[in-house]
Amino acid sequence: MQVHECMSANPIVIFPKTTYAEAFRLLRVNKLHALPVVDKQGQLMGIITEKDLLSISPVAVLGVHTINHLWSTMAIEEAMTRRVITVPEDYPLEEAARRLIDNKMGSLPVMRGHQLVGIISEADIFRAMTDALGGRSEGLRITLRLLEDKGELGAITDGIVQLGGKLTSLFTYWGDNPFKRIITLKVQGVDREELLMMLEWTIGVQVIDCCERSAESRSGA
Repeated sequence: MQVHECMSANPIVIFPKTTYAEAFRLLRVNKLHALPVVDKQGQLMGIITEKDLLSISPVAVLGVHTINHLWSTMAIEEAMTRRVITVPEDYPLEEAARRLIDNKMGSLPVMRGHQLVGIISEADIFRAMTDALGGRSEGLRITLRLLEDKGELGAITDGIVQLGGKLTSLFTYWGDNPFKRIITLKVQGVDREELLMMLEWTIGVQVIDCCERSAESRSGA
């Protein structure tokens, strides 16, 4: 999955001369954590976050009237981050997530060459992960522990097909054992007991968890 498939396209942008007050209003009204700063040609010049805006000296020191005056007159170019970490639109989503984590950031501007085309945030990546785990679909959710070198995953997908089932999502990650990985599947159209028998007795994999998500539980979530 690539960044452009999950990013928020055509993001709200501001300009270097935008005031603190207007930038803060846009952040709050649109429930954003950051705003890209561009010039008149649309070239990315920086980024401003809510934390940047709130870093101004506290009211206890300056007073309410002074703060209000500053926020209505000061331009965000005074506080914006100019060296912006960005990602290209065809960047792998997991690498964008790693970059957010490594740099302790909440969002990244997405570029097409020198053109800003979107922004990818923690919420966007969390949403993509939810979809990858089948969080919006009905069916049996099975979590397995597989040996890395036995070709069990192919046998599992073949077995689901033979049972007349449909695999709607598959998510894999490493547990605490370097020789085993954790697989989470969402399967539709199969009997629970037949599926568990196929997994545990026919293939011989370890089932960690099995639960069913119905239309009722989806609507109530």
